[in-house]
Amino acid sequence: MKLKKLKMKKKTLNIIAVTAIVGALAAGGTMAYLTDHAETTNEFTVGKVDIDLTEPNWKPEENKKIEPSQVITKDPQITNNGVNDAFVYLEVSIPVENVTTANADGTRIEAKETELFSFAAKNDWTRIDKRKVGKSQVYTYSYNKILKKGETTTPLFDTVTFANVIEGQLDTQTLQIPVRAYAIQTVNTGDNGGSVIEQAKNAYKKYVNQNINQPGAATGQTTITSDPVNKEEPGAGDELTVPGNKEESGVGDASQKQGK
Repeated sequence: MKLKKLKMKKKTLNIIAVTAIVGALAAGGTMAYLTDHAETTNEFTVGKVDIDLTEPNWKPEENKKIEPSQVITKDPQITNNGVNDAFVYLEVSIPVENVTTANADGTRIEAKETELFSFAAKNDWTRIDKRKVGKSQVYTYSYNKILKKGETTTPLFDTVTFANVIEGQLDTQTLQIPVRAYAIQTVNTGDNGGSVIEQAKNAYKKYVNQNINQPGAATGQTTITSDPVNKEEPGAGDELTVPGNKEESGVGDASQKQGK
């Protein structure tokens, strides 16, 4: 009986020993190395150039009729509603007609190609281009400062003056003064050198080239240019209708209304 118990103990010890060895092997087989990992994602927000063209002091109800040499309030300016700083430009198309005009003292000036409206640009703007396109003289001006988000330019001018045209030449005609505003980002467009004006000229070349045959193309620009040479907003081009009225002195009265 004692011998049997001894054998049983020995057998139990052997099982325990084997189990211990197996456990040690198992522990060694599942040993883990210390590891870690990290990840980063860079977020980029695409910028936006967005401008508004307004004429805050233009009052069509006060300009129903105009007369020769009349001064008309018209004050185009640009607001930067986008995210990016921008170089901005205003383009004004003045209608040209072969007409007879009069000097201030009433003496006649023989018929010749004449710009029907004149204006005086403010010092905050620099003319960078003048070209004839069809029956219009097109002027392009660059703002002398970088326009930051939320800022508004000074007006290019405050008024335009109707030419002193002799009556009977423009009767029943509708005239327009289209104004267009353009903008381009300042980063990587101005060639990073010179004054703001010089940078703006360089940037304008890029604007023109990028928008050829596009809705935002500069007026009359249909080919690549290396020379200094939307967005068109409602109300930027005022229409002037000249009805026949030969009973009054001077040119027939013109009716001016907000254009499209």
